[in-house]
Amino acid sequence: MNKLEQLRQLTTVVADTGDIESISRYKPTDATTNPSLLYKAAQIPQYKELVQSAIEIGKSKGSTIEEQTNHSLDQLAINFGVEILKIIPGRVSTELDARLSFETARSIKRAEKMIELYQTAGIGPERILIKVASTWEGIKAAEELEKKGIYCNLTLLFSFAQAVACADADVTLISPFVGRILDWYKKAEGVDSYPAPEDPGVKSVARIYNYFKKHGYKTQVMGASFRNSGEILELAGCDLLTISPNLMEELQNSTGEVPRKLDPQYAEEKGDAKIELDEKLFRWMLNSDAMATEKLAEGIRNFTKDTLRLEELVRKGNSNITGLAP
Repeated sequence: MNKLEQLRQLTTVVADTGDIESISRYKPTDATTNPSLLYKAAQIPQYKELVQSAIEIGKSKGSTIEEQTNHSLDQLAINFGVEILKIIPGRVSTELDARLSFETARSIKRAEKMIELYQTAGIGPERILIKVASTWEGIKAAEELEKKGIYCNLTLLFSFAQAVACADADVTLISPFVGRILDWYKKAEGVDSYPAPEDPGVKSVARIYNYFKKHGYKTQVMGASFRNSGEILELAGCDLLTISPNLMEELQNSTGEVPRKLDPQYAEEKGDAKIELDEKLFRWMLNSDAMATEKLAEGIRNFTKDTLRLEELVRKGNSNITGLAP
């Protein structure tokens, strides 16, 4: 077996892309999208009809340009999600607008709307994960959504404090960003690379995984944002791993043994002691972690930037839908 096939025996493999053709090629169990991925996919000519449909539905629902645009953006995410779910057997993660990252009530309302749109398209909530930024407000929104039967994937997660707060909130899934953590440390420490076992992003996910398993949390861990296949293989055994098409291709074309690196049976000895986390301690721990503070803020800004690009795309309506310059 190639390395991708072996990895699938240890971990649920998730496609990190909005490109439906790539998802069909590598046959992952689940898939994730975000504004940046949707922006790229929306400009591919073969997906023009999905964009056009979202624009037309937005026009029919809104009385102002702003309302039409908001409806179109939500519908665009749902259109891609529905097409993806025709291919995969599992779930698709659909992201909330990053501009809601510090608004609990509005995040809940927007998530409920997205689930309604999926249900209108014939998709039940059991196949959807709503992606929410791992701010304190986002985690509190996810906690309430989970109580309503809306499953959540907490994203833009860079710190142990964020992970613990998510587990305490009983969210379904978290997505620690391995590669972005690596990026920060490479720049901060002036190094070109780390051995895979010493990769700061890998170590962060391993710590979170062991803590969750040691203390019996139901929240699953999905490593995300990988920069190389070494990071992925070092996390073999993680609950889920979301992988870009180019890295899935690399693994598919590689042979050699893929040993399990994360295992619940070793979590008792490796996991941190239980901590009691309230809002004050959460904010203090996050503030004390320069990497996590900077990467969280940067991630929200970048997702917002690509959401604004998507807004501009749908505002153009029928005019040059697939030709918008980046």
